[in-house]
Amino acid sequence: MEKIKKIAVMTSGGDAPGMNAAIRSVVRTCAYYDLECMGIYRGYQGLIEGDLVPLTARSVNNIIHKGGTILKSARSKDFRTKEGRQKAFESLQKHQVEALVVIGGDGSFTGGVIFNEEHNFPVIGIPGTIDNDIYGTSHTIGYDTALNTAVSAIDKIRDTASSHNRLFFVEVMGRDAGFIALNAGVGAGAEEILIPEEDLGLERMLESLRKSRRSGKSSSIVVVSEGDKTGKNVFELADYVEENLPEYEVRVSVLGHMQRGGSPSCFDRVLASRLGVSAVELLLDGKTNLMVGLRDNKVVTTSLKKAIKGQHNIDTELLRVSDIMTT
Repeated sequence: MEKIKKIAVMTSGGDAPGMNAAIRSVVRTCAYYDLECMGIYRGYQGLIEGDLVPLTARSVNNIIHKGGTILKSARSKDFRTKEGRQKAFESLQKHQVEALVVIGGDGSFTGGVIFNEEHNFPVIGIPGTIDNDIYGTSHTIGYDTALNTAVSAIDKIRDTASSHNRLFFVEVMGRDAGFIALNAGVGAGAEEILIPEEDLGLERMLESLRKSRRSGKSSSIVVVSEGDKTGKNVFELADYVEENLPEYEVRVSVLGHMQRGGSPSCFDRVLASRLGVSAVELLLDGKTNLMVGLRDNKVVTTSLKKAIKGQHNIDTELLRVSDIMTT
């Protein structure tokens, strides 16, 4: 196989802090190896529409510290069709692009796998999602920053909870995985943590809150992952507690999309830089259909299919620590 001369990079799906650092790393690694690099705006949709621009080492000045993504992101219904993927392939051919780096989550990787199978086009994935729910890596880009954002917000909420003797339900992101809730909850000293992987149950939760009250706690924080099934939603959960424990004055705070924003942490910047270099070097070695990730602080690879289908399990030891800390 001839050496690749031109690589394209894009961000896809939900944005995550550190995506810009990953873009920067891919572009500058291309420059280091004397490769051309193209940036694709708006993910797969922009690829279909031919929204590509040349990127040089100077194009990515002063972005390592910025949240969001300079290449924008979008979800594409058109790319779900064979016709849409054909247009995307023709767009890459038109710009003489020979390989693709996709920064995103499992949905973005699924598109990359299908695209590779249909057009035999080299694809490497870099995991960028705050949920940390990708198999094959201990950390996804954006997760560490989102954790720190959540902990900082919970710390501030605890100040007002303590001042008014209130019980706060704080909802954090994590539709299918409780990584943010569990780690932020432990880090912020929450009295209870509700995650999709562990069904606490309404009665057990009530008993835990009663126990906290009896032990002398006048205020409490319950961190709830948005995908938790203890109640239909965090507001109904709060209403249920208020009805059954009238001694509590209950409030709800939904952190929402603030967890996606902000300047990436040092950890996320370094992780993004390492994974970007590895992604380009894998393509130069003729590799494809792989995701670069981090395990035991070493950059490793996992097949994109396995990254999509594999289960990144919650840390059971941390669950045990959480139970002990709520005493």
